[in-house]
Amino acid sequence: MKKSTLIISVLAAALLLIVPNFLKNYGIYLLTTRLVFINATKGLNLTVGYAGQKSLGQAAFFGIGAYTVAILMKAGFSFWLGMPAAALICFVVGIILGFPALRVQTIYLAFATLGFNTAVWLVMRNEEWLTGGTFGINNIARPSLFGYSLEGNLPYYYFVLGMAVILALLLAALLRSPWGKAFTALRDNPIRAESLGVDIRTYTLLSFAIGAVYAGIAGALFASLVQFIEPAPFTVAASIMMYLMVVVGGPGYFLGPVVGSAVGVLLPEWLRFAQAWYLFIFGAAVVLLMIWLPDGLLSIPERIRARRLGKEANAARQASGIAAQAAGLSAATNQTAQDPQTAKPRDIQPGEAA
Repeated sequence: MKKSTLIISVLAAALLLIVPNFLKNYGIYLLTTRLVFINATKGLNLTVGYAGQKSLGQAAFFGIGAYTVAILMKAGFSFWLGMPAAALICFVVGIILGFPALRVQTIYLAFATLGFNTAVWLVMRNEEWLTGGTFGINNIARPSLFGYSLEGNLPYYYFVLGMAVILALLLAALLRSPWGKAFTALRDNPIRAESLGVDIRTYTLLSFAIGAVYAGIAGALFASLVQFIEPAPFTVAASIMMYLMVVVGGPGYFLGPVVGSAVGVLLPEWLRFAQAWYLFIFGAAVVLLMIWLPDGLLSIPERIRARRLGKEANAARQASGIAAQAAGLSAATNQTAQDPQTAKPRDIQPGEAA
């Protein structure tokens, strides 16, 4: 992690610690929802931004995590058993989903993951004996931590914030490790990565599996946040929104999900003053943003730096050209002074003596 990224992360964490104390319940709920989606899109950023795989199935893992916790807690198990179980199930399913990526890439892989999301959503909606179908599962309790209840909105917010920090530190450690370098090599040039000894098959599967684990944990946190789940939040549209969060924030940037989740979760709320037009305004803003900044909001500093370096390079080339031209003129002048016979005769003007 870069030093600037670390400083921004610390400042953002400090802000997130202070601001909720001045908000009402709905404001705290929105910030908690944003943290949940930050966790989910961290995993998608690893899959898409660092490993270069196209996935539109993150909402399916999000739903698997939520339903796993809800079903286990309904059966009498603890949240602290349900969340690891959700992560484990998502890890296994993520590996299975990764197999199509070994054969197809780009848009074909995106369609494969989209089909997976649709299949999972249909199971959630139709298998009422397991998921409750469209009636869903309610009365999902919030956990206790060391005997301290997290039922209140503010305590649960701080719990989700702590989970976000832990998951962020784990991801940062992963990206600094040889695994992180292998994921980046897989994204940049798979053929060259394989020639350097990177096991393409293993790292492709791991990129999906680890990304799915983050979504599963986020789903577990979401289930206890809303305390009622049904299939609607886990549709293909939710996966597209998560993908949009990664792209808007900046794929391959560590803080991309933090920025992208603000656009995906908070911006629609701020635009509700437009009433029926707010979705149109939101969509138009995202389209314009993608045209202007195809690499995301966090690419702005790099674009400014590249533009400055380009201007400096142009100025250096111009200065070099002027210097070379001056050197050529100086050499020609010296040659004329040393050998006057080579100089071109000057035309005699009228009135001058021949």
